Amino acid sequence: MGLLITEALFARYPDLDESKLSPLRSSVVSTRALATIARELELGQYLRIGKGEEATGGRDKNSLLADSLEALVGAIYIEHGYTETAAAVLRWCESALEAATAEGATLDGKTALQELAAARGLTPPEYEVTQSGPDHDKSFSAVAILSGERFAAGEGKSKREAEQVAAKLAYDALLQRSL
Repeated sequence: MGLLITEALFARYPDLDESKLSPLRSSVVSTRALATIARELELGQYLRIGKGEEATGGRDKNSLLADSLEALVGAIYIEHGYTETAAAVLRWCESALEAATAEGATLDGKTALQELAAARGLTPPEYEVTQSGPDHDKSFSAVAILSGERFAAGEGKSKREAEQVAAKLAYDALLQRSL
């Protein structure tokens, strides 16, 4: 999967350097992205899983779905070869490729915001994070602060996720100002 997506990205964006292509590829072949594709293909219904996995919703677990998609790709390769495998993978991953590009996945939110702040002469972003909820179900809220300006809060189930969302919100707000 990684090879096929890397080839596709290089063909689409020959001028992007490895530091931009690698995160883009990672977002397309991430467990979450592969699980989404597996759900679209309804692979969960074909999994042979134990009673424990069945009871805990194993047919819809990201890790199992992503693994099943990779196994399917391997089986197609063994049976039909590289060309047909590439065609199938690229067809399945097209929406993930477009979504990653549209969302600016060549950089994670925090890196993108940091680069934009530097380009505009702003201070590097800082994040103010708060948490709420019981230990077993915490929620986090983060606010990006640049040159003393506070931007909209980002929410997430981890500190990192909340900071990424906050960075994306600040990045989008700064981009809107230049339009």
